Amino acid sequence: MSRPEILFPLFAGLETLEGVGPKTALALAALGVERPKDLLFVLPHSAVDRSRKASVRDVVPPCTVTVEVEVGGHLPPRQKGRPYRIWVRDAALEFQLVFFHARGDYLQKLLPTGERRLISGKIELFDSIAQMVHPEHVLLLEDAGDLPLFEPVYPLTAGLTQRQIAKTVASALARAPVVPEWIDPNLLAREGWPDWRAALQTTHAPQDQAALAFTHPARQRLAYDELFAHQLTLSLARAHLRRGNGVASIGTNALRRKVLATLPYAPTTAQTRAVAEIAQDMAQPLRMNRLLQGDVGSGKTLVAFLALLTAVEAGGQGVLMAPTEILARQHREGLLPLAEAAGVRLELLTGRDKGAERAAKLEALLGGQIQILVGTHAVFQKDVHFQDLRLAVVDEQHRFGVAQRMELGAKGQAADVLVMTATPIPRSLALASYGDMDVSVLDEKPAGRQPIKTVLISAARMDEVVGHLARAVADGRQAYWVCPLVEESELVDYASAVERFETLRAALGEDVVGLVHGQMPVADKDAAMARFVAGQTKILVATTVIEVGVNVPNASIMVIERAEIFGLAQLHQLRGRVGRGAVQSTCLLVYQAPLSEAGERRLKVIRDTEDGFRISEEDLAIRGAGDLIGTAQSGLPRFRVADLERQAGLMAVAQSDARALLAMDPDLTSPRGRAARVLLWLLDQDRAIKLISVG
Repeated sequence: MSRPEILFPLFAGLETLEGVGPKTALALAALGVERPKDLLFVLPHSAVDRSRKASVRDVVPPCTVTVEVEVGGHLPPRQKGRPYRIWVRDAALEFQLVFFHARGDYLQKLLPTGERRLISGKIELFDSIAQMVHPEHVLLLEDAGDLPLFEPVYPLTAGLTQRQIAKTVASALARAPVVPEWIDPNLLAREGWPDWRAALQTTHAPQDQAALAFTHPARQRLAYDELFAHQLTLSLARAHLRRGNGVASIGTNALRRKVLATLPYAPTTAQTRAVAEIAQDMAQPLRMNRLLQGDVGSGKTLVAFLALLTAVEAGGQGVLMAPTEILARQHREGLLPLAEAAGVRLELLTGRDKGAERAAKLEALLGGQIQILVGTHAVFQKDVHFQDLRLAVVDEQHRFGVAQRMELGAKGQAADVLVMTATPIPRSLALASYGDMDVSVLDEKPAGRQPIKTVLISAARMDEVVGHLARAVADGRQAYWVCPLVEESELVDYASAVERFETLRAALGEDVVGLVHGQMPVADKDAAMARFVAGQTKILVATTVIEVGVNVPNASIMVIERAEIFGLAQLHQLRGRVGRGAVQSTCLLVYQAPLSEAGERRLKVIRDTEDGFRISEEDLAIRGAGDLIGTAQSGLPRFRVADLERQAGLMAVAQSDARALLAMDPDLTSPRGRAARVLLWLLDQDRAIKLISVG
């Protein structure tokens, strides 16, 4: 698929633009501008009001002002390095124009004594004399129409001035062609959005403050174009993955019934719904690509296991991949009893498996005797072959982007893919990161899960906290004590954790308290964890290493020290480590007074709700999208115009619109489909373009 001809001028070299030489081109590259089309999306962030005033008297300096003046006397500097001054008079006031390092003959020509000029620039008071240093505009009265009343201000970088960037943008805008419309006509009419070219012109020539707001129809339209192009790419990837012939895995329900019969509780409605959605996808000849999103403790693992059993019932195999070995082991321990109940052989494969033991597992896997494999990414090594892999479940901690999901599919097998994530993600971000997937959400807690009581307590009352722990330990309960990551230095954290460990041992007894931190050798860490899991130690002092997935049902107290310096998502994940047994659990957030406004807001959100989705929406509002999931590792696209925090609603519209267009026109050959191809080229969605070409 080749680039549409109408876009050629926008893809030419930057130096083909008026006034752009090698130096300017280099400076523009720092703004991410490589071709004329990139300039169209460098939008002004504010504007200067240059509407004409009668006199400087009418404004309050310092500010920008535009007035007509009569030029008075010139005062050239007496010494080198001093400024050149010119007196001017407007309708009501005399003031000075000040120039540094200026040539006198140039200024005599620019501002001849006795003539009238229109000047615009920043006015300031020095020793109660109004001064304008280096006016930004000096115009003949007949050229006054050239001055924009509302002048856009662009982002700059070293080596660029406002005037240069405005000029290059204008030159690029002149090349913007009339393009066919790619937005659904009903949506366009409903929102009252302008066409693409008009939207660019309005945004680059704002007439008032309103035109700069993200809510302005022209900006909304350009943001939507970006989100729509992104969702088209994801939907094409999804269609491409699904087109890869899958295998219909139709379960008999026999194994699932056996497992459900042994459970002490019934699955929640949300779990039942998710199991049905997954089974329905697996029964299709298309490949499944589904995300299972659920909060801490919503019972994702059971849903995933029932899906793996569906694969086994259909005569195939399943694999469950965890990000770390400790989690893979935990999955195996948790699932073994269920596998035994179903009469299914489940094995673990990690990097630790070597030699004959590994060879035996690989043989059993290829022979189909191992029906469910649990492991780390070691299950993807070259020598690992399944007899008939039907389902891959990826327990993801955001570490598995779209590219890896496509690789997983490319392993040649037509395996269905189910990705689990325990991090509730606000809908707009979920669509940006996982728009190529179908989503099942677990939004209920399983039966028997009691709410966790969350209390804020000042560090000044530390003695009471320790007293509370002493009583709990006497009652046979267990607790986590999380120490903060103080400075970014592990040594300081380590010191603070060791110090806390010492004070608690002194207060509660030598063999009651265990310790894990980042500096420990892995074997020691595992041993300390094992002692805590076995109930030999009652209190585990830890830096945040316990955040991920550890499961100790008897632990019912979580103390988080310096809670105000943790992020919301982290606090929520840590709190989710307790509340896994039948006892009422407590989470104590110990903070250092006085609290900052943001710190107080975070702690109150955590205290008042256990709903991970609400917490994540709040987190997005406080921190913004890039920070929330670490843009670098999240594969989250960097949008130039769209703002994921403030335009979340547009993302959902873009997704359904993109899917609807591809359902009617999978190869984008209809008039609107061809228009959408122009958009994909404009916004550099190379991956989508490749997928259509392969199509």
